[in-house]
Amino acid sequence: MKRIQKLPDHLVNQIAAGEVVERPASALKEMLENSLDAGASKITVDLAQGGIKLIRVTDNGSGMAAEDLPLALDRHATSKISSLDDLESVSTLGFRGEGLASVASVSRLTLTSRPHDAEHAHQIIAIDGTLHPVEPAAHPAGTSVEVVDLYFNTPARRKFLKSDNTEYAHCAATFERIALAHPQVEFTLRHNGKVVWRLPQQNVAERVGALLGKDFVEAALPLDTQAAGLGLTGFVASPTYSKASRDAQYFFVNGRFVRDKTAQHALRQAYRDVLHHERHPAYALFFTLDPAGVDVNVHPTKIEVRFRESQAIHQFLFHSVHRALASTTAGASPAVQLHDQPAGEPSATAAAPAGLAPIGQQTSLLPPRPAANVGRTPLPPTYRYEQQSIPLHVAREAIGVYDKQFAGLRDEERQPATAVMPAVNAANPPLALPAASDGIPPLGFALAQLHGVYILSQCEDGLIVVDMHAAHERIVYERLKTALEADAIPMQPLLLPVSFAADRFEVATVEEHAEDMQRLGVELAVLSPTQIAVRGMPVWLKEGNAVELARAVLKDVREHGLTQVMTERRNELLATMACHGAVRANRQLTLPEMNALLRDMEATERSGQCNHGRPTWSRLGMRDLDALFMRGQ
Repeated sequence: MKRIQKLPDHLVNQIAAGEVVERPASALKEMLENSLDAGASKITVDLAQGGIKLIRVTDNGSGMAAEDLPLALDRHATSKISSLDDLESVSTLGFRGEGLASVASVSRLTLTSRPHDAEHAHQIIAIDGTLHPVEPAAHPAGTSVEVVDLYFNTPARRKFLKSDNTEYAHCAATFERIALAHPQVEFTLRHNGKVVWRLPQQNVAERVGALLGKDFVEAALPLDTQAAGLGLTGFVASPTYSKASRDAQYFFVNGRFVRDKTAQHALRQAYRDVLHHERHPAYALFFTLDPAGVDVNVHPTKIEVRFRESQAIHQFLFHSVHRALASTTAGASPAVQLHDQPAGEPSATAAAPAGLAPIGQQTSLLPPRPAANVGRTPLPPTYRYEQQSIPLHVAREAIGVYDKQFAGLRDEERQPATAVMPAVNAANPPLALPAASDGIPPLGFALAQLHGVYILSQCEDGLIVVDMHAAHERIVYERLKTALEADAIPMQPLLLPVSFAADRFEVATVEEHAEDMQRLGVELAVLSPTQIAVRGMPVWLKEGNAVELARAVLKDVREHGLTQVMTERRNELLATMACHGAVRANRQLTLPEMNALLRDMEATERSGQCNHGRPTWSRLGMRDLDALFMRGQ
């Protein structure tokens, strides 16, 4: 057996480089973090061949004196910490003092720097870890780090690098993450001499819009929550903007991009009610806390952190995002408008209204509009918008299906705008639908049903299409949740109980939990060893299929136990109940019933998505419709 020996410093640096400098993007990250820690307000990055041939980072930070240049390339030499207390409360991005030393051991590195109060700059060159003497150089105030031929002296390591395009993609992703977290800094990125990004100093919304896209910002909800020394700001995207992968998830802790399981779980739970199972949320969130409350020294590349109070932080993140998502209602306009939009120009999701030509003898819901496609201006607020008679084939014989779904609602929940009105006909005068300032409600007024599945509604700026089953499902679900949180779901006894054949497990479940299941608004009774009777249903689901609902509740209780159903799986069960009780496709609704559904959507939290995360409505603006018919082109 060989004797233990101390490794030379150069070999130690190369071993460390294997952990810290995994690829060119890792070296770029270390260099950018050093520039930010130096207080730079302008940073320029030059790459060649994906960063394999060249990485140059130039900044206007505080710079370094000539005598500090050799120390900057020495292992565990740093100006950022000096004691254990500093290590336990790291407020800078870098702190170990081994990043540049590791990079220098596997490349040809040139470090040039000039403090703001110095007359001249100095530079030092390191080749294969060997330092050359410090020499005078020409350089403006700040620092420049140039890395050439990464891994030139470790051919085995270089073989593991991917193609130039792949390595550049990783470098670009690293650049974008750091630029996203520091909008107050001007960034420029050039690759092979071509400018890829030029980001001026911006506010957070502008920087997020520049890097993640204007559509992300306009589909996002701004967030700004502060509590007990914790802060969370940024943007969470609407569930309809969800992605097939986690690529659009950016979470920063004190300005550092991290992937933390506690944060990821909290954010996933916040989206649970509104996100489709196989989709992933999109967000750009900036979390701040006392540096002493987070340990950043748990991973070689600092991509992971450990929170000292992980449970409290989980709750804070969950409730902050959950409240933001709960504040959304159907028909709402984008929460954020970027400043580069011309004054008065509507967003893409809220296009300007256009002239609407009459079709046959149809009477428009809106006052007459100019026929021109250009120079449109918003309508003056002097009109009173009314629901007019429309000669469409709407089933007048419907007996208030939707209204019956909500019979027995608490009086305070029944607003005048949601009251069911008599069927309109030519003999009846127009019925005004009240709204704020006599304006058009966000989801407009119903025109008709399409194939018994969709509601077509005319809004101020175009056409709204609503999936009536999905929308009603969300409304019922939210009301079931509210009622159960208050005490118990109100139950409607059935005049004629409905019986169904049951197996012995279902019968046993009823015998054991019948009384407790009444909190869910379901009353079941055993008639015989093979028969169960449904004697009561939730008041909002009484028009649903009683047998299907009873079987769904029994299945959940039998598989998971009543305690878990009423706690951990409560929302899943209520979602199933709402699905069984929601108005079905091919149910014909009258115009007043459709309008009642639209008004309820506007007043219900999270009504933009059903319980399974699918959208409940979509908008076609007049510009979208004009484009379909090439109007104004």
